[in-house]
Amino acid sequence: MLGSGFGELADAVQNADIISSKDIPHWPPSTVEGHSGQLVIGVLEGKTVLVQQGRAHYYEGHSIHQVTLPVRAMRELGITHVFFTNAAGGINQSFKNADLMAITDHINFLGFGGVSPLRGPNDPTLGPRFLDMLNAYDKDLRALAVNVAKEAGIDLKQGVYGALAGPTFESNAELRFLKIAGCDAVGMSTASEVIVARHGGMKVLAISGISNMVNLDGNTPTDHEEVLATGKILAPKLMTVLRGVLKNLEI
Repeated sequence: MLGSGFGELADAVQNADIISSKDIPHWPPSTVEGHSGQLVIGVLEGKTVLVQQGRAHYYEGHSIHQVTLPVRAMRELGITHVFFTNAAGGINQSFKNADLMAITDHINFLGFGGVSPLRGPNDPTLGPRFLDMLNAYDKDLRALAVNVAKEAGIDLKQGVYGALAGPTFESNAELRFLKIAGCDAVGMSTASEVIVARHGGMKVLAISGISNMVNLDGNTPTDHEEVLATGKILAPKLMTVLRGVLKNLEI
């Protein structure tokens, strides 16, 4: 699942069948620049893959159940491993623009407010009523990503992702709070989708592209154009890591 600025990664898929998400009933459309809204199904590093080129976001007006529907569909197709990517603001001051961060855990602020994709009646054929989120971000997949990055000379950071609703970028007070809470990066996606993936027993690897360092000093504005521009720098590094993980993945 590709985040803002990473859509071109789907171009590497071989023997691709391309399906517009507009042609899939009930599929949530993406309306954000940098999210083309199509599925690319084919072969990458000898593995059959489905690439979601552009995601939908809660802030676009979809329900959280609609946002996470693609993950449910992936499970029904027999997919067992999901790689999530996103663009995120760097809070950890040891990070810099265009770094990659493997997510070790998340703080789901939407969930604190009751916005959960598991809210409502539970279908036990999809997953348990009460879901354990320990090791939500698979340790073995992350270790594999770290090794691949190291061999390629890529400095893959690791850290905690703070998931907010957006679409506003954070205020200075909010950023200070996120730093104190232990967030290394912040974004507007991923956590709810990871919850649904884990609900369905899927293994998760998630990597954030640090598209900008957040405005802790109160003087530097953030905009989406910067996110997209940095994505073009991040994309080759991200592709190297993801392809290396796929190549070495035993499934």
